[in-house]
Amino acid sequence: MKKISILLVTTLLLTACVSKKKYIALEQENGEIKSQLTKTQVAKEDLENKFAQIQARVDRYNKKINALNENVEGLKVENDIKLDVNADGSVISNEAKRKMLATLQQVDPAKLAEAKTLKDSMNLAVQYNLAKTMDTSDLNEDEDIAVNINETVVMISISDKMLFNTGSYRISNKANNILQKLADVINSEESINVMVEGHTDSRTINTEKIADNWDLSVLRATSVVRKLQNKYNVAPEQLIASGRSSYQPLVDNNSRENRSKNRRTRIILMPNIDKFFALMDAK
Repeated sequence: MKKISILLVTTLLLTACVSKKKYIALEQENGEIKSQLTKTQVAKEDLENKFAQIQARVDRYNKKINALNENVEGLKVENDIKLDVNADGSVISNEAKRKMLATLQQVDPAKLAEAKTLKDSMNLAVQYNLAKTMDTSDLNEDEDIAVNINETVVMISISDKMLFNTGSYRISNKANNILQKLADVINSEESINVMVEGHTDSRTINTEKIADNWDLSVLRATSVVRKLQNKYNVAPEQLIASGRSSYQPLVDNNSRENRSKNRRTRIILMPNIDKFFALMDAK
């Protein structure tokens, strides 16, 4: 019996020793695992920080790329609207130049060959567009109507026989067509200001209703302005009436033919040239 008890105690002690060794080993293994986990977490956080830094750099680069793209587009727009002042005094943007060249492809080659400067080309393009818009094909452009550009204004000179009876400031019925077409152009672009100038020849005039050439030139201008406003619905704030009397003749008043050239009404359209080509394109 005593031997059995000793054997049992010895067995228990041996078992306890084995379990303690395993426990210590497990504890050690657990410590190593925790240490490895900690290292892994630190490495993960380090990678996350590096990724965040890389993403931030990518975002900054994308912003720079977008900004550069916007600048490129902005430069294209700026280049299109940039105004060039040429040696001959003409002012035109690159966009207007493109439209002008497109128009000139439709102009009579013989007339185009006569254009020596950019200003000449601008005149041809505007004349073509205005003639197309206003249907002046039945007019004698050398005597009845002329279109020209002086820098950024468009000038339309109309002989008095197209608008008035001789020595009168009352507008004749035959003027309706050209005034209607002119009003269509003005009404298509609200930014256009329009000056109507009356011009006479040098012969003196004095009647019950007309004191002199100053009076006649102003009355003719106001007659055109009233007609544009009242019949063709042109906004009055866009209109200016003025008289030049006989003091800005085209030619010397030394013949009947020359005096006829000097009796005229000049319509001055004052738009941005780009807008002028744009409104012509819309027709």
